[in-house]
Amino acid sequence: MTTDSRVGRPRASSRETLAEAACELFLEQGFDSTTIAEIARRAGVSRSSFFNYFASKSAVLWSGLDERIDRLEDELAGESDAAAVSAAFDRLARGFAPDSLALAIVNEATMGVRDELAREAALRSARVAAVVAPVFEAAGVARLEADVRAAGWGGALLAAVAAWARDGAGRVELEAFVRRAVQVAARP
Repeated sequence: MTTDSRVGRPRASSRETLAEAACELFLEQGFDSTTIAEIARRAGVSRSSFFNYFASKSAVLWSGLDERIDRLEDELAGESDAAAVSAAFDRLARGFAPDSLALAIVNEATMGVRDELAREAALRSARVAAVVAPVFEAAGVARLEADVRAAGWGGALLAAVAAWARDGAGRVELEAFVRRAVQVAARP
């Protein structure tokens, strides 16, 4: 007789439990003072299990947006229509629920993550720009202009996420903020 029961928590549950435990600890004792071992202990999983879901403490905060940026990379790979960028940004923002990142943005002083957020936001902005610039180039935009425009789009996305979080991520949709931000970035 065989059984199909699984030992341990379901994958999604463990990920969410780890993120919740991490944010609780960041609020209680600060980002820098919190260890991965403490997060795992609070979540009721092993330290090695933490790394099944997150590469670092910082990844706990950014995983939701990182997944969206991964999809953006896939969608825009080989694209040559500049209008596709706007449509892909709409899809990136659609249905984005408040998560650890929004909580961290709103509580950056309490969590002690101000510098961490700034550093990591710059990395994500650069990552988005690296995805968008080739689309503009393929659409016939000169390389320097494509790079500058793409940097604006990367900055627009991160600015929109921050504004959304501060305005009440649970009350409003990220899409509206992204649309407004990319309108600014797309201006001549």
